[in-house]
Amino acid sequence: MRQLAYLEPGVVAWQDVPDPACDPRAGALVRPLAVARCDLDPIMAGFGVFPGPFAVGHETVAEVVEVGDEVTGVAVGDRVVVPFQVSCGACDQCRAHRFAGCRPFRASAGAAFGFGPAGGGHGGAVADLLAVPAADHLLLAAPPGLAPTLAATLPDNVVDGYRAVGPQLAERPGADVTVVGGTAASIGLYAVAWATALGAGTTRYVDDDPDRLAAAEAMGAEGVEHHGPWPRRFGRAPITVDNTGDADGLLTALRSTDDYGTCTMVVIHFEPTTPVPLLELYTRGVQLHASRADARRFLPEVLAHVAAGTFDPGRVPTTVVPWDEAEAAWLAPATKLVVER
Repeated sequence: MRQLAYLEPGVVAWQDVPDPACDPRAGALVRPLAVARCDLDPIMAGFGVFPGPFAVGHETVAEVVEVGDEVTGVAVGDRVVVPFQVSCGACDQCRAHRFAGCRPFRASAGAAFGFGPAGGGHGGAVADLLAVPAADHLLLAAPPGLAPTLAATLPDNVVDGYRAVGPQLAERPGADVTVVGGTAASIGLYAVAWATALGAGTTRYVDDDPDRLAAAEAMGAEGVEHHGPWPRRFGRAPITVDNTGDADGLLTALRSTDDYGTCTMVVIHFEPTTPVPLLELYTRGVQLHASRADARRFLPEVLAHVAAGTFDPGRVPTTVVPWDEAEAAWLAPATKLVVER
């Protein structure tokens, strides 16, 4: 089969490789129909965050082409959304719905498709076939009538935007939301889309990019254009999102969080950060949540909102290119890129 692979920093290319094998008991083989590029993918392929070569892509909607003998939840021909993290569904962590901490599937970067050996050696989605373990647990039905180009965005970045504001708004309906920074280009905008869709009071979006600011404002947010050093804080909100990837930006997001509020990080801080003002957080009861998106945990909620029409992933600017152009497009600028067969 053919797959798009990261070879070295700044280089992705098509490869011909053997077809993956389907776990004859509990696995499935799927044929990706569309693959969305995660905000982390250009960093991984552009700078060599993880050792290669490996097949890229971990946000996908696919068609089931083969299932193991014990699989009963999906059948050949089903259209499914594939959570980007790999989990078993049966261990103590999975039974507690902490799927990103699945014990049988452990890896240095967390078990995931499209991360190569650092993600446990699972395949990538920009490929003719993808082997999925624990198919009854992992594979979820795609919303009927939703275009593959939109369904492909759901398994990671849309989920990440949701987990940053959705559960918090469920606890504090009508609360204000502030998204600080635009480093993860699509995740920050998906957080805005979720906040406005779920009835946040005032949603503020802070960024230096005029196109992203315009997109946020089109979704009903108050755009705050910011350039240069980060201020001590913006106006406080009970729900904030750190999307800065910068130590000083994180401090600004934390100090922009109201008393007993929650600040969720949706970016990776690769470098050591400025000391976190723990006394200030303690005094004001501010929570900082640092975690990867737990895709399998939140994806059913996301799918339910999409199926009900509560949330439209197409509100975030999306660039769609044909499958055969994936090699040229994978590292090209785009807020959200999707490759489609």
